[in-house]
Amino acid sequence: MSNESSACQVHAGPYYKDIVSFLQPAEGERILDVGCGNGSLTARIAAAGAIPTGIDASEEIVTKARLKYPKLQLSVEDARYYVTEIPYDAVFSHAVLHWIKDAPAVTSSIWSALRQGGRFVAEFAASGNIAIILTAIRAELEQLGYEWEGRNPWYHPTIGEYSSLLEQTGFKVIFAQHADSKSPLKGDNGIRNWMDNFSSYLFQGVLAEHQALIYDAVEDRVRPDLYKDGNWMIDISRLRIAAIKQ
Repeated sequence: MSNESSACQVHAGPYYKDIVSFLQPAEGERILDVGCGNGSLTARIAAAGAIPTGIDASEEIVTKARLKYPKLQLSVEDARYYVTEIPYDAVFSHAVLHWIKDAPAVTSSIWSALRQGGRFVAEFAASGNIAIILTAIRAELEQLGYEWEGRNPWYHPTIGEYSSLLEQTGFKVIFAQHADSKSPLKGDNGIRNWMDNFSSYLFQGVLAEHQALIYDAVEDRVRPDLYKDGNWMIDISRLRIAAIKQ
């Protein structure tokens, strides 16, 4: 199955809810999984007959993935600087690229890792993701005299921004879709648990008593939008994209 054929199928085929189905891995294809995490999606790519290589910046996560999937090729790599001697037929990434703010470096690395006609398929958080809660947190921090600058660890581009970046790098964008939704958070303290999970970024240097006040105030601010039928929700925005190396 040639790269051009595979890319055309991604463009012309139906909408796939599942991101691996959207990738359409084929028998014998060499596929790079950028940000492979626990290796579960890498394993699914292998199960389709492709030959995947998974990379992730976390040594701890890769070590665990190797134990779970000892037959997979997994390594600790920084996606911004990844280099391969043999180009891949496809590069795949799921729920990772919003963690890497140096998007031009990652995009260039991905382009270099592909052979001519190879495809890049990705899905990650986009502009508007968790905007309701981030706006509330910023307002409360600034009200107490804290700077917002440097607290947001994520890269959330618009569909136009990311498509333009790919085109400037040399890709032909053949599919781009932005989707918004709301996802339930577990437990009665869903919003507080979410803030706790990312407190090392969002509340670095914030006094404990101020953080407690912010939690209360943020809950009050977002309740009309994010508390429905007894459950806390989070606002999600996702970008799904497919492009070909011209």
